[in-house]
Amino acid sequence: MILASAASALLVAGCASDGGFQRPSDRVLVGAGSGAVVGGALGTLAGGDDTRNAAIGAVVGAIAGGAVGDYMDRQERKLREQTAGTGIEVERRGDQIYLNAPADVTFRLNSANIEQQFYPTLNDLAATLIEFPQTAVDVVGHASTDGPADYNMDLSERRALAVQTYLSNQGVRPVRMAAYGRGESQPIPGIPGESAENRRVEIVLTPITDDQV
Repeated sequence: MILASAASALLVAGCASDGGFQRPSDRVLVGAGSGAVVGGALGTLAGGDDTRNAAIGAVVGAIAGGAVGDYMDRQERKLREQTAGTGIEVERRGDQIYLNAPADVTFRLNSANIEQQFYPTLNDLAATLIEFPQTAVDVVGHASTDGPADYNMDLSERRALAVQTYLSNQGVRPVRMAAYGRGESQPIPGIPGESAENRRVEIVLTPITDDQV
């Protein structure tokens, strides 16, 4: 399901300091009103939503079409440097960048509490997203088929929201982001649905171009 992305800062109480950065407390994952369901079970990512991209562009500006390739190349290089050795995979698909974070790297078992070892990676990601502001950010939670489908959907939503909230707390503008739960509906191609590899969070980065604003 698609989860609301507030245009103003997420209201997350109970945050604690961690080396100069804020981190959500274990008890607080979702800001007030930010967990509302606003669309169907599949929906579109920012890259396919011109209305949303226009709203983002109105706030942070847009990139001229001819400059998109270089803009995303520079962003990709920085992300690959930052994620080297972390277990996070970076994949370029056209002008989009996909970051795949396996659940065993990012979360405790059956939990939406972000593992402390993942904080530095998210802090670096937030810094890069702030450096490249003309980028829409979609956080997509996925689950395996192990366990009840409704439980897996709920967990995938809460994990996506936890990552979105963390990035917002580091200064990434909420208008740029949306969180989605896919549950067990989108396993990795060629991987059995029950495989633990399907328990993951994807972060999809899409450039905001001047023809969308």
